[in-house]
Amino acid sequence: MKNAYYITIEELLKSTELRIPGELQSGEHLIYSSPATLSYNSPGAQGFGVKRAGLVIPESIMLLIAPACCGRNTTILADEGGYSHRMFFLQMDESDIVTGRHLSEIPEAIGEILEVCETKPKVVVLCITCVDALLGTDLERVCRKAEEALNGEVRVVPTYMYALTREGKNPPMVAVRESIYSLLEKEERKINQVNLLGFFTHLADDCELYDLLRQIGLDRVLEVGRCETLEEYRELGASNFNLILNPESRKAAFALEERLGMPYAELTRLYQIDRIRRQYELFAAALGTEFRLEEYHREAEQAVQELQEVCKGKSFVVGQVVNGNPLEMALALLKMGFEVKSVFAAITEEDYPYIREIGEYNPDLRIYSTLSPTMMNYDGDQDVDISIGTDAAFYYPKSVNVKWNDEIQPFGYRGLKNFANEVAETWKRAAADDAKMNETKE
Repeated sequence: MKNAYYITIEELLKSTELRIPGELQSGEHLIYSSPATLSYNSPGAQGFGVKRAGLVIPESIMLLIAPACCGRNTTILADEGGYSHRMFFLQMDESDIVTGRHLSEIPEAIGEILEVCETKPKVVVLCITCVDALLGTDLERVCRKAEEALNGEVRVVPTYMYALTREGKNPPMVAVRESIYSLLEKEERKINQVNLLGFFTHLADDCELYDLLRQIGLDRVLEVGRCETLEEYRELGASNFNLILNPESRKAAFALEERLGMPYAELTRLYQIDRIRRQYELFAAALGTEFRLEEYHREAEQAVQELQEVCKGKSFVVGQVVNGNPLEMALALLKMGFEVKSVFAAITEEDYPYIREIGEYNPDLRIYSTLSPTMMNYDGDQDVDISIGTDAAFYYPKSVNVKWNDEIQPFGYRGLKNFANEVAETWKRAAADDAKMNETKE
């Protein structure tokens, strides 16, 4: 294919089976490591991949067990990411790959790590790669054996950096979330306490969700991203229920329900103001109560109105590397009255409700897959005013870019408000800079 592959919303909806095209599924072709995937797929580069995510467990260190090639990008995480004192390596050679003898060396390696650490860790996170996936390594058993060999001196937790399972039922970023919460034990239930599951950091401090939960008596809201000690982490085991904020945490919530008898509910990160209100209303109704939403709704509505005024007539694209679902964000922008020309996304069946609704606003909207090898032929043939996402900045270098990919997570009304404010302020700054440049030329 000479051009970068894309499919329009209209073409996607014409399929009677509503099947996701193979070009949009990374398991159907070779993967192109475009700029959109540098932080999205490379665990050791930036953002939260399996390795950094595993280290969310407080007072932990990680032992990466892999051939040298698999650990090469980990030096970026260790040296530049500030994790050098928490990252260790057990390098596999050819004999290890053939015989699996490296597994017997793990307890000794952990023992050596404990001797050299200035601050003794309480948890060791083992991370294995596709090599051990092909060997059929039972890492949970390896962890139990390591704990026994070390007489319970530390807890040992499994994590899997298996790129091979990305398209399977238990992809790496789903599995690592389950591992993160695997050390929680059943505690006496506290009816005023709830866990927020989904992110490796925490929600923005100004997020209204904290206040809404306090309104109904849930005045202890816990997040693993705010835990600094293992003791604080263990308090999550006493929560009344879990609130899932990211679908990749569902499996972790299911496991906690089965193991600790801890129920769960789920909320979705949205940028459509009407859907945000409706979701909160349904959640409150399920709990037999009501939320006071008026102030937060009004704030978000005002921010959206200002964005509509400041960026009237401007066109958008939405990238894949954003704090949100790219298709849902595109739909929100369309509902605000903006033109959205393209979206970069790895779509799933759960996205079809958004896709159908987008079709009512702009059936010509393009969906690109940044994992497709055809992206090498991308020519940027669209003129776009504003791009959302770090990847979109590369594909539309002449656009005004809003990264919207900070590690502290936006959510709900305040997430929408802050997003609208960020886009409006960024556009105003760019317009002011252009005006100054034109004055200088004159």
